[in-house]
Amino acid sequence: MTAPETTSAATRILSALLEARTGQILSPARSWRIEASLKPILRELGMPTLDPLVAQLSSGRDPALASRVVEALLNNETSFFRDATAFDQLDRDALELLRLNRTASRRLRIWSAACSTGQEAYSLAMLLRDGGPRWAGWTFDILATDASAAAVARARTGRYSRFEIQRGLPVRTMLRWFREDGEDWVADGLLARDIRFATHDIRQPAPGRFDLILCRNVLMYFVVPLRTQVLDHMADALDPGGVLMLGAGETVIGQTERFASHPDMRGLYVAAHEVSRSPLRVATR
Repeated sequence: MTAPETTSAATRILSALLEARTGQILSPARSWRIEASLKPILRELGMPTLDPLVAQLSSGRDPALASRVVEALLNNETSFFRDATAFDQLDRDALELLRLNRTASRRLRIWSAACSTGQEAYSLAMLLRDGGPRWAGWTFDILATDASAAAVARARTGRYSRFEIQRGLPVRTMLRWFREDGEDWVADGLLARDIRFATHDIRQPAPGRFDLILCRNVLMYFVVPLRTQVLDHMADALDPGGVLMLGAGETVIGQTERFASHPDMRGLYVAAHEVSRSPLRVATR
């Protein structure tokens, strides 16, 4: 009768470790993810349950193990062109607005925050590179960051399994921008040149200034004060006329006063003090 209580205590300790290291919170309803995510580590160490793992972590004798556990617990769920409706809106509204606002420089600086294994960043690069004459002569600088060093290392290789490459990527696009290499598919070098990958914790100040920031499906794992902190860092990093895109289930309402919904583009956000300015409006094509 005591084993479930011990396991419950173990999951609470591991949840607390994840929150302390990354700010992400696992709700009790999602505590099942802990054991599922840590099964490979348990198997490798010959541990039947989470309890001996927690005991080893609590001893403090193996800092590297704590880092491995946190890496395993991070939610790296992603896919190419994840949420096709969002990418349609990004292309139709946000990128068109930025094309009009950045005509003088003909340069776009984009931050894919919490990029996981890189599919979002490569999707952005493909979207822009397939834009035809609309983007002729433009320079794209996509910075893709994640708190997980392992995820960033994978993203930097541009190498994906057959299962990963087929998630959200039309066959024609796949054949245009990826080459088959054994069991994997590898991104074209032209895409890779548009993207810089780096490890970054979004709880810290932003790693530069940007015209477009994507931070999707991450804030939902944070408590409200931490969401405010992250959004304020992003407000500091967004250049005038820039755009922020969050996940479909996320909003700035009640989180920060520094962003406001774009008056014409539901689900996109701009600096609150810019909302009344006419240059925000997008010309119809």
